[in-house]
Amino acid sequence: MEKKSILNALVELRKGKKRKFVQTVDLIVNLRNFDVRKQSINLTIELPHKIKEKKVCAFLTKKSDLVDTILKEDFNNYKGKELKKLVKKYDFFISVTNLMPFVATSFGKVLGPAGKMPSPQLGILTKDDEKTIKEVLNRIDKAVKIKSKEPSLKIAVGKEDMEDEKIAENVLAVYNTVLNALPRKKEQIKNILIKFTMSKPIKLE
Repeated sequence: MEKKSILNALVELRKGKKRKFVQTVDLIVNLRNFDVRKQSINLTIELPHKIKEKKVCAFLTKKSDLVDTILKEDFNNYKGKELKKLVKKYDFFISVTNLMPFVATSFGKVLGPAGKMPSPQLGILTKDDEKTIKEVLNRIDKAVKIKSKEPSLKIAVGKEDMEDEKIAENVLAVYNTVLNALPRKKEQIKNILIKFTMSKPIKLE
């Protein structure tokens, strides 16, 4: 895919009706010969450019000024409704390594199905010092998760108020990562569309 075709599509999308909110730019990758029961795509991609601030919660051994923190002694406070509220409130959860077994026991049954369990890819800290936490938070701010639930992937790649060049670079990063994750590469891509929240999609070459 060429950056030029993405930039041209964005020019067309910007001609559409103005909305009273900042629309999200979505990339839709429609797959062919992809059986969701037998195949799956489960990726976390670090984009070149941040789309929005992520809400992050951390399971740590000591309180941090950088991130909302839950200490081990507070784990029992989260059950039933409180636990469900917690999972909805945050986009990402991170944890220091030595607390992971306890996180799995106390929070796994809800965080797991929600796809928010701290993962080695982007959420498990070897230590909970400020430098390590800051590094992970910076990476999370640029991260998007892609999980296939049907043979069509919809991924937020930008916001309407971002520069077209930056949106295009995010699109290419997502496209290349998805392409590499497919067993039969381009053969399994039916088509690729780009749209704003309220616009009609435009096909990318």
